Amino acid sequence: MTGVRIARHDGDAARALRPSLEEVVAAAFAGPPYFEDRTGGSPALSRFDAQTRRTGFALVTAEADEEPVGLAFGYTLPAATGWWDDVLEPVDDDMRREDGTRTFAVFELAVVPSWQRRGVAGALHRELLRGRAEERAILNCRPDALGAQAAYAAWGYRRVTSVVPWEGAPVYDVLVLEPLPAGWPQAGGRAGPTCPTR
Repeated sequence: MTGVRIARHDGDAARALRPSLEEVVAAAFAGPPYFEDRTGGSPALSRFDAQTRRTGFALVTAEADEEPVGLAFGYTLPAATGWWDDVLEPVDDDMRREDGTRTFAVFELAVVPSWQRRGVAGALHRELLRGRAEERAILNCRPDALGAQAAYAAWGYRRVTSVVPWEGAPVYDVLVLEPLPAGWPQAGGRAGPTCPTR
């Protein structure tokens, strides 16, 4: 991953970076299995400004030659989250339990195609979760996103249920990494972009 700079940003800095983040997301999701058109004012990051103001928000970016090539962001799920409301297979009460400090939700992890399979996603994800106080991480990923699924499995995630996160969306797997181990993630496993998450 020579020549890539990984940087962390708070909410104010993240909002200022939004135009370049939209370019990364549009490029990352243009190809298979997504084939999404996230250009021209699409809602790629429609909730981003609000998300940057959430408790525990963090953004990590990757740059090469002063150009953005990847990003990852998320925040701590609040106690009153709706994350578990629309799951397709029931999960037990302990899995559903949120107290505002338990779970860090990864809402986006995206790498432009020319930098995929080069360790950028793993570096972004490591930095995003470095030093987190939460017990676990959670994200949604499409079952047909085979590269992302393989990377998450290598990093220790497990599938707990499925969800259709918004009307008209395909089915996504809900993946959990629990607990967040010291030195996470393990060596190996590289991902392209993940899936849009709620």
